[in-house]
Amino acid sequence: MSFDAVIIGGGINGLVAASVLARGGKKVCLLEQSGHLGGLAAPGPDGGARMAHLLYNLSPLVRREIGMDAHKWPFKLTPVSTVALNPDGPHVVIRGQKAQLADGSAHPEAEAYRQLNGQLIRYADILRGLAEGGPLGIEGRLSSISGLKELWRLGRIGRKLKRIDKSEMRRFLQMLLSNAYDLILDDLKDGPLAGMMAADAVRGGFAGPRSPGTVFSLIYRMGHGGEVTWPEGGMGAVVTAFEGAAQKAGVDIRLNAGVARILLAGDRVRAVETTGGDVIETKTVLSSTGALRTAHMAGVDAFDIEAARRLRNIRVKGTVAKINLTLTKPVSVAGLTDDMCPARLVLAPTAEYVERAFNPAKYRQMSEAPVIEALRIDAQTFSLMVQYAPVDLDGGWTDAAKDKLRAVTLSALAPYLPGLEDAVAQAEVITPDQIEAETGAPGGHWHHAEMALDQLLTLRPANGMGRYAMGPEGLYLCGAGAHPGGDLMGLAGRNAARAALEVGK
Repeated sequence: MSFDAVIIGGGINGLVAASVLARGGKKVCLLEQSGHLGGLAAPGPDGGARMAHLLYNLSPLVRREIGMDAHKWPFKLTPVSTVALNPDGPHVVIRGQKAQLADGSAHPEAEAYRQLNGQLIRYADILRGLAEGGPLGIEGRLSSISGLKELWRLGRIGRKLKRIDKSEMRRFLQMLLSNAYDLILDDLKDGPLAGMMAADAVRGGFAGPRSPGTVFSLIYRMGHGGEVTWPEGGMGAVVTAFEGAAQKAGVDIRLNAGVARILLAGDRVRAVETTGGDVIETKTVLSSTGALRTAHMAGVDAFDIEAARRLRNIRVKGTVAKINLTLTKPVSVAGLTDDMCPARLVLAPTAEYVERAFNPAKYRQMSEAPVIEALRIDAQTFSLMVQYAPVDLDGGWTDAAKDKLRAVTLSALAPYLPGLEDAVAQAEVITPDQIEAETGAPGGHWHHAEMALDQLLTLRPANGMGRYAMGPEGLYLCGAGAHPGGDLMGLAGRNAARAALEVGK
């Protein structure tokens, strides 16, 4: 059997890449090692949010290019407010750019927050132009279609930059290279509002808010206006929609079909061999797993020495564990009315708290005062993101270590959710090593690689491999480890497929 292209991995990026290629006239086969699609977005048995639980940056460009309705997603996206939990007073409720106290009174820093958040969103709109295509740079002749398209994109970004005056341009350039801690505390006092922003700047990364480049990570999360959304029907509805688009485009989707090897003829792809022993002939492979794992599938000797060294040195230490709680009875958030509770609850009392939470991870220890993002799915179900829980925990993620993480998490939430510890009927603890084993995300990292300044744009995943093609001819990286990264937005898959189509012309 033979196909024009084979996609490795059925997460959101893999499904998008398959759809774009199929709609571009290619015969495409998608291989997924597990018995279900979705990767980190895959729902649990009840359709709930087993790993990822919220959507930030779903790209309308992706929606259009995979053939979904031109005006809306086929599932309803509900904006989710954020509550910054406060141990010393009323919680802070954030809706869009508006911050107020949970008791209904005005937040003393509401205007300062509105201005800072609005500025970050404006800068994010500029960077969004960088995400909706390969890293900037014109390859080939300007007279070619691809060269003209790239020139047009450069011009569009340039027009946005031109609208910024000189003083704000200096501020923009300074911010991109800064750490989130200093930026936030320049404008806000250190408290729950500052802590919430600091937590958003480092979520998923092996970094604290004082780490260089964390402002970029914060801006990155605001790529489409900074809105946090919940898909009606849960992540199951999202995965079903992307699967439907791929099937409609004619993609041959195969589950329980892992890839053992990418077979080469000389320096180019000729086939893939599945773990079941099947050989599928193809001249093009797009991999949505990690860059190093992809290289091992093809054989590291297919890469030159420097490329192999760079691949081995990609920083990719996952730090987020997922805990899914099922309760015997409803538990309310102290200080919040019922209408405020369908919200993203962030436990990060101060920016300093977030920095201190990161310190143990440097020494392969879990934080005993963790940063937590909690979402109440329904009255008796909570979805928790717990940071920092390093993938390389000293001693490994044994059952005892998981029990400790569960206890630490429940203890941290207890002051805000009275009766929580006694109400837990079941707690599923999913650690980064398990995330890696189940989804192929290297290091259990939500972005497949650190979103650091030296691992972005043309340096993502590594220098010399920033335009999706890597190593042997016909091999591409289409997962979150490629530009522009993760957050389930699908752009890495779309961009990689576009790069492969351009070569095929």
